Amino acid sequence: MSRKPKKGYFVRGKFVAEGSELDIELKAELKGTTESSKSDLKKEMDGLQDLGKELLTLRSDLFKRLELPEILATALAEAKRITNFEGKRRQMQFIGKLMRKLDEKELAAVNAALAEQKEGSSLEKGLLHAAEQWRDRMIVSDDAVAQWINEAPDTDIQQLRSLVRQARKDLPSAHDANVQESTGLAARKGRAYRELFQLVRDHVMASHGASRSAADAEDGDDEDDQA
Repeated sequence: MSRKPKKGYFVRGKFVAEGSELDIELKAELKGTTESSKSDLKKEMDGLQDLGKELLTLRSDLFKRLELPEILATALAEAKRITNFEGKRRQMQFIGKLMRKLDEKELAAVNAALAEQKEGSSLEKGLLHAAEQWRDRMIVSDDAVAQWINEAPDTDIQQLRSLVRQARKDLPSAHDANVQESTGLAARKGRAYRELFQLVRDHVMASHGASRSAADAEDGDDEDDQA
């Protein structure tokens, strides 16, 4: 990857990049504020180290798009494998130092990728919540089923009605519901209940071009409910 030259200047024949540790120290000497410069430097390093921690959570497709320097990408991959607390701490300090070598454009790309992931996660959660509402409404109302079919005509109507009927049959009786409430036991969800959600969810997610990451996590939660 071609890299643009960093902004900076020369001091005694040595290039000093703007924002580097040496740059901050030299400017501090001119201002006579060495202590404050050390504080500013530590704050900058801590901020870049925190940014490195966030990179550990970035989706693989967004991470690959960044085309980070190989040494940084390798250090991040190693950090994911380290479980020892002290080893992890030292590795993150190393990553923080590597992050300081990124130019403004690269740092902007990192922040943009993290923002894109955060925005996408919020969208997915909202869509999953909408799918849950549709499922619950259709189980209790034929009008909701008719509305869904009207708004999503490409749905397999026979499968939809079959799942709705079975989900209604699987609902606990009033007596069972009272027993579950009094004993603090969570109501068990039948297979039709879960499959109805999956049918609605897949349509909602696809219609908005959302990824399946949050949806797959929701499936895991549903399975836990059955334990």
